[in-house]
Amino acid sequence: QVLLVESGGGLVQAGDSLRLSCATSGRTSGTYAMGWFRQAPGKDRTFVAGISRSGGITSYADSVEGRFTISRDNAKNTVYLQIDSLKPEDTAVYYCAATSWGMATIRSIYSYWGQGTQVTVSS
Repeated sequence: QVLLVESGGGLVQAGDSLRLSCATSGRTSGTYAMGWFRQAPGKDRTFVAGISRSGGITSYADSVEGRFTISRDNAKNTVYLQIDSLKPEDTAVYYCAATSWGMATIRSIYSYWGQGTQVTVSS
């Protein structure tokens, strides 16, 4: 079992940057591949970025490639999502998730979810 707690969201302006954090407890974060998803109002929750257990492999949705960077510090049991050049369309609740399978882009592969952190980008 693992508990995930996101933080770092907020209200920002277009062009700003944010770093989201996902702190894990329970089994060490190095046991799980991790992912970030987001859900805008009235839309489905979609994959944003994923990272392997060691951090050596990452994957991104096409819509965020080049602006988002996922990383992890297994010693701190924390996964990060650096978001640069924020756009109004990035407005969403951002969730981190963990899976005991390998890194995946599919939502159903992830067994554990945080409560989410709101990111709002004004134009």
